[in-house]
Amino acid sequence: MLGTIHQINASSGGVPKLPLPEATVGPRGITVDDQWDKRHHGSPEQALCLFALEVIEALQAEGHGIYPGSTGENITTQGIEWTSVRPGARLRFGNDLLIEVTDYASPCKTITSSFLGGDFNRINHQVAPDASRIYAKVLEVGVIRPGDRVELLEEETAQRVARREVRSYRWPRDFQD
Repeated sequence: MLGTIHQINASSGGVPKLPLPEATVGPRGITVDDQWDKRHHGSPEQALCLFALEVIEALQAEGHGIYPGSTGENITTQGIEWTSVRPGARLRFGNDLLIEVTDYASPCKTITSSFLGGDFNRINHQVAPDASRIYAKVLEVGVIRPGDRVELLEEETAQRVARREVRSYRWPRDFQD
């Protein structure tokens, strides 16, 4: 399955992540990207966060204020069947970059402004399985640009990994003292 990179995003920490004209991706992700919360973000298993433009556009049609980079994804894809991008899947970006999906990215309160009523659970995999961002580890480093080809590799080339259970948060109940 083929698609393209719609947008590459990075920040010095936090959201939104802003568009880049190109990015060097190393073992820990986009080299100019950073995270404020190192306890929950930025491990090698979370080197990159990806999201699909088609999901973002569907959420915008529902009235959410989401846009590419607003929920912290590093790469916004276009043209890939998002339901096929799950833990264990491998994707090739351009000629060099190879990643493996490690988990679904649990949403948190830092992205509330992207959603009606602050309901960031709209992209929680446990609530909306086809609308979640994903995390990936880098298998082969490289340089990527918007418009580069994205190839979802055949299932037999990707080892499937067990998904760990992640706590589901409901806003604002879980964040009240």
